Amino acid sequence: MWKGTYRGAATLSVDFDAETLWTGTFKLSTPSPISRGDYDLRAGLPRILDLLDRHEMPATFMIPGQVIDEHPEACADIKSRGIHDIGYHGYYHESVLEIPIEEERELMKRGVARIEDAFDVSPRGNRSPPFALGPNTAELLEELDFAYDSSLFGHDEPYRPRVPVQGGKLRDFVELPVSWELDDAPYFLFNFFPYMSGMATPSQVLEIWKAEFDGSYEAGGCFLLVVHPFCIGRWPRVTMLAELIDYIKSHDDVWIAHHLDIAQEWRRRQVEASTWDE
Repeated sequence: MWKGTYRGAATLSVDFDAETLWTGTFKLSTPSPISRGDYDLRAGLPRILDLLDRHEMPATFMIPGQVIDEHPEACADIKSRGIHDIGYHGYYHESVLEIPIEEERELMKRGVARIEDAFDVSPRGNRSPPFALGPNTAELLEELDFAYDSSLFGHDEPYRPRVPVQGGKLRDFVELPVSWELDDAPYFLFNFFPYMSGMATPSQVLEIWKAEFDGSYEAGGCFLLVVHPFCIGRWPRVTMLAELIDYIKSHDDVWIAHHLDIAQEWRRRQVEASTWDE
């Protein structure tokens, strides 16, 4: 039981990348791809915040440092809600797979400082873009006292990871695993280079996400969904997300919380059951 009361748990994260997905990951800096990041600001983020407000629902916002630098008003809008968890999501939405530990540490420290400045809270969670921990990331997460990571695919429930190699050191943070099935980008992100089709119908995606929630609920687990404002923010898709939230909330014994609360509760349960060190 979650919190000693709930059969299952559900948590939503919003990867608020703005232009950094296009400039940092795809290395595109011409007006058209950058304008897709602008969609986050003009349409996607306001619609998501309105939806969360209407449902009085906490969420986790994963935000690169560059986004805080360039869009302080949008970050202030998130902060004003007072109920959302803020996680570290790279500085430039950069891959950490091949950068040296000194550079990754400096970027992480800078990003943490920017979050502290903008949100008056130190981030306790990490999501490495794009769902890819580097060989040194786990060491840095422990060094900087992160409570959880949410970048790996090793289960469909929280677990304590061994990274960077299978069978390696058991890490002192909780992994909140992601999956491409429970991310809006594979369904809705259209791009030419690299090619991504991204034209699924909202009804098809809703069917998949409901089925994933049903499986997690039956197992007494945690349903974790990742969305991006420019993907989910279009009218039919945000309407679909609202329908999914209504469906989850129709189950009275589901705890809806942000990622940090989920990670801390899962760890507490393992320590209480003497299984944290297994």
